[in-house]
Amino acid sequence: MDIKTIGVVGAGAMGGGIAHQAAKCGLNVILCDVKQEFVDGAVDRASKLMDRQITRGKITKDEKTAILSRMKTTTDMKDMAAADFVVEAIIEDLKIKQDVFKALDEICRQEVILATNTSSMSVTSIASATGRADRVVGMHFFNPVQVMKLVEIIKGYGSSEETLETVKQVSEALGKTCIVAEKDTPGFVVNRLLFVLFSESMKMVEEGIATPEDIDTGIKLGLGHPMGPFQLMDEIGGLDLASSVLNYFYKETGDAKWAVPHNMKSLIRAGRVGKKAGAGWYEYS
Repeated sequence: MDIKTIGVVGAGAMGGGIAHQAAKCGLNVILCDVKQEFVDGAVDRASKLMDRQITRGKITKDEKTAILSRMKTTTDMKDMAAADFVVEAIIEDLKIKQDVFKALDEICRQEVILATNTSSMSVTSIASATGRADRVVGMHFFNPVQVMKLVEIIKGYGSSEETLETVKQVSEALGKTCIVAEKDTPGFVVNRLLFVLFSESMKMVEEGIATPEDIDTGIKLGLGHPMGPFQLMDEIGGLDLASSVLNYFYKETGDAKWAVPHNMKSLIRAGRVGKKAGAGWYEYS
């Protein structure tokens, strides 16, 4: 593996976390987004996280300086021409992702692997926008990237074994453990299971079986999860994102089990989309 520079497209929570983790592991990073304020925000979040780590004696000031020096920012996707490997981490919108991959296909060297951090969408559909389907793959990180150890690798219809092996090597270089979804199906492995839990939990509330609070307590204390499903929906992107994922599953499979429950629709209509809005299943001050 001769990968020294990783390009990251998208500087939100996931993209910024991937960029920080790569720089922390000694790789050069090109972080790109459509506005300078977005990439500056990602670097600022990384800087503040490292300040807390310095206070706790986890890293030194010199290490922080070295990590930040490896994080270059840009608003021009053409700068991805210098990357040896690219990860896309933008909004979960298939058309927008395809547009980005079409552009990357024209910008990046032919041998460069283009990975998508999509949590649920078809890698094969994303790859169809390029002329290098054998070098397009799913590389799903988990939030927060700097803490969560897992990377879910998703094999698109055309992804080559050589590409999968390289992505495994890159993931391990970033300090991650890999699992592989051999088939490109909605939700892959982790989110397919997670959204079953979300759906059944919401149905149990609608049926009057238990409250969100009691279900969360049961999942935490009975199954050992760090968070219950309702807390997790409020935390990771919010109910609007969870609803869009369920809608995508339903559209792709036609299976009624993925239909968005009425109680979730009601909360979204009321603007209660999670912690980011100050209220979701729970109230936040």
